[in-house]
Amino acid sequence: MCYNYGMFDVLKEKNLISSKAEEEKLYKFLILLKEWNEKFNLTSIKNDLEIEIKHFEDSLYGAFLFSENKSVVEIGSGGGFPSMPLMIKRNDLKFTLVESVGKKCEFLKHVISTLNLNGVVLNKRAEDLGKDKVYRESFDIVTARAVASLNTLSEYTLPLIKKGGQFIAYKSVNDELCLAKNAINVLGGKFNNEYRYSLSNDCGERVIYIIDKVNPTPANYPRGNGKERSKPL
Repeated sequence: MCYNYGMFDVLKEKNLISSKAEEEKLYKFLILLKEWNEKFNLTSIKNDLEIEIKHFEDSLYGAFLFSENKSVVEIGSGGGFPSMPLMIKRNDLKFTLVESVGKKCEFLKHVISTLNLNGVVLNKRAEDLGKDKVYRESFDIVTARAVASLNTLSEYTLPLIKKGGQFIAYKSVNDELCLAKNAINVLGGKFNNEYRYSLSNDCGERVIYIIDKVNPTPANYPRGNGKERSKPL
């Protein structure tokens, strides 16, 4: 596979990638994403530049927010965002990718194996994982992007974080934080900070919320049976 070094100018200009090795792995991931997208619905974005900006740039903007050498669980991995670009950029992080759709899991496992990334894939639902003693409150960091509203997402994610850990949530700029404050508090979290940025080519305003895990999550959460979405806290 021959890499075109004329690609990823946006990422280079914003210093989101810093080595040829990162460029090559991102390019290989791009090729795999497009190939598998023809078979499975991984992303509706098919143009290379749009993928670079809306997926790669967005994912990499938050790379500096992850503390070194931490265990990270990603909920609703889908096509691998933000996890794949983050694993390429931050090989000190150990990722666990959680995805409920089997075919998407096949893709994620293939990318991790092909690019020799530091991650594993679990074909599970987040609400089931949160009740499993093996995984509950066992990770340093949980992250997610474009999965659900923040109040719903908090119930999926906060049960997985150990006390002292963090939830790093990639979101569009809106009023979700206000609506999620009760859920965050009930589930043992506390809002820490937010990081706002603009994607290149007027592709949108984004925000990353940092939520600290300050108390254990009560045993009855997550509730399961779809209540996280139908009746958010």
